[in-house]
Formats: sequence, structure tokens, C-alpha cells
Amino acid sequence: MTKVINEAERRFHADTVNGAERLKREIRYNPTRFMRMVAELGGAEAARHLLRGPDASDGFTTLWEHRRLELGVEAFVLLPWYRELFTEDELATAERRLLEHGFDMELFLRSAADRPPTWTQADNSEAP
Repeated sequence: MTKVINEAERRFHADTVNGAERLKREIRYNPTRFMRMVAELGGAEAARHLLRGPDASDGFTTLWEHRRLELGVEAFVLLPWYRELFTEDELATAERRLLEHGFDMELFLRSAADRPPTWTQADNSEAP
């Protein structure tokens, strides 16, 4: 049985890979275990796996120490165009972890809403 992957899931996967590349360049952090998971499971399923854990991952802690939580999966899953990929429990876990670590989620989401990806707007172009 082949799993159907929608555009949001494809884009989420690409964003996780791009985020990891940015972390390598910008803070010299290479999330090797996470990228192995992404390669094996895909970006969204890797994120679900991390969100099922009772605690934040070591990678989350590293991002927090470098003040780069906006590049973690917890932040990505809360973006309006990716929320459909995750359960309410997964979204709540991501939100709780970010808030517990002082992440300004309101600013992050407001900034994201000001610059949504063009692929999300394609669906609305045919609306009357």
C-alpha cells in the first residue's frame, strides 16, 4: 500500500531539510539523528515521532541554547499551512514545549502570517 503524500507534507519535509542545512551553516549544529529519521520516515513522521516523546529532544535543547527554536520542528508544525498534518495532541505538545522555553510564539506566527509561502496561495487563487 502506497501512502499518499500531499503538498503540505512534501513542503514540510523540504522545510525540515532546509532548516537542518541552515543550522549547520548558522550555528554549526548538525542534527544527524534527526536527519536520519527524516530520511527514513519523512519530515512529518519524524516530527510526529519527536512530539510523541515525553520530553523535548537533545536537538531541541541545542536550538534553545542557541536561541534558534524557530528552526525546530516544534515551531514548524505550528505554522498555519502545516497544522493539518498533525493531531491536536501533537500541536499542543509543540506549543507547550516552545512556551516552556520562552519562545515568542505570537511574534513567530504573526511574522509567518505576513509572509506565507506562495504554494499556499495557489489554492485560493481560484476562489470567487
